[in-house]
Amino acid sequence: MKQRTILALLAISITTLSISAEDKKPKAKAYPLDKCLVSDEKFEGSGMEAYEFVHEGQTIKLCCKSCLKDFKKDTATYLKKLPKSK
Repeated sequence: MKQRTILALLAISITTLSISAEDKKPKAKAYPLDKCLVSDEKFEGSGMEAYEFVHEGQTIKLCCKSCLKDFKKDTATYLKKLPKSK
């Protein structure tokens, strides 16, 4: 019985710690465009599901995962397409 209680308390502690760590993560900036950062294809009406990820605190959306290769190849050029934040 003691082992179960200890295991239960341990599980609760670990869960609480992981939730606390996630709460402290800074939120990524919202993606400001309505099109793929690489191909410039519009998302709306295209029926495609955007590939989304966070790069240095900025949410990035691409029309597909295959655009990720191009983004990684020339990241600085593509990031210039994003409007400057105030």
